[in-house]
Amino acid sequence: MKNILKKEIQDYINANLTSDLHSLLLKKSPFPEVSMQEIVQQIKGKKVAQKKFNFLLKEGVIFPPNLNLEQASSQATAEFKAKNLSGKSFVDLTSGFGIDAYFLSQHFDEIILVEQNSGLLEIVKHNWKILGKKAVFFNNSLEQFIAENQRKFDLIYLDPARRDAQKNKKFLLEDLSPNLLEIQENLLKIAPKILVKLSPLIDISYLISVLKNISEIQIIAVRNEVKELLVVLEPEKNLVSPEIICTNLESEDANFSFNYDEEKSAVSAFSEPSKYIYIPNNAVLKSGGFNIFSEKLNVLKLAPNTHFYTSDNLIENFPGRVLEVEIIDSKQIKKGESFNIISKNHPLSPEEIKKKYKIKDGGSRYLIFTQTQKNKIILKSI
Repeated sequence: MKNILKKEIQDYINANLTSDLHSLLLKKSPFPEVSMQEIVQQIKGKKVAQKKFNFLLKEGVIFPPNLNLEQASSQATAEFKAKNLSGKSFVDLTSGFGIDAYFLSQHFDEIILVEQNSGLLEIVKHNWKILGKKAVFFNNSLEQFIAENQRKFDLIYLDPARRDAQKNKKFLLEDLSPNLLEIQENLLKIAPKILVKLSPLIDISYLISVLKNISEIQIIAVRNEVKELLVVLEPEKNLVSPEIICTNLESEDANFSFNYDEEKSAVSAFSEPSKYIYIPNNAVLKSGGFNIFSEKLNVLKLAPNTHFYTSDNLIENFPGRVLEVEIIDSKQIKKGESFNIISKNHPLSPEEIKKKYKIKDGGSRYLIFTQTQKNKIILKSI
């Protein structure tokens, strides 16, 4: 590992950050102590860090294999998770490349990282020394650490592996490693707060049915792409129904939150399109809080399965996109015009719409193909 840090090798890596990596791999390494595969891996790591966690663009930092880079949280989501969390002791039971641990631990006195991959843990140890960060490192499996543990912590964090040995993606809790359903009782005994990162594809109602003591479920999107779902378990709270919190980072969208049980009793009102159309961001759509969204923001739905909303008055700080629109006839669409096309609850896809009406994709205007309670409609932004 230390050979890769030699100045001449680091200079070569930095000089080839924009080189074609496939071509590089076909070349022989100019350094006998490191392979070209090792060099290319560091170039890949730096390129990922430029987009995903630029705090690691520091001289002396070493990057792990691709899979560990892919599974690591982004700096944006890690910083968000760390907000308002503090205490004396923090343990990350599945530390991986340590991105979440780095930010989560900032307001804790004692930091413990558990990782069963010894090579990965050595990289994290090295990088934390470079970054001036201290922690106690355990090269154990989570299960072994819990079995031998004799103490309590203020916060436990874990990010279960979502791929099996064949690298197939897994989503149900019983298929993850570790199996959260098997260890949740032990976790609840040793910390007042447990934070679990899960796939954005996991079903919220399923989580609530199988996990105990859920106080919050946080849906985190970055620039309208849902990246992860966080479950907060708090055994000491008298919980009836969890709070669902929808956040779209790196946007101007306001947060939207509601109690899970509120959605069961909420009722949407419906309307044909008014002056404004509201398109909730993807974090809100993932939450499934479609009726409580209508009630809380005082907007009307177009149809039960059309998750677009409308109103005559502009809603400020809306968590999503707002368009001022007019209803048009298909004959008003001129061949060769450019539009951003949105199709929701409509039989034609955007590609089919472009082909049928001979229009181009792009520009500043929008065409929305959707359906109300009465019929299919086309809306054009003004």
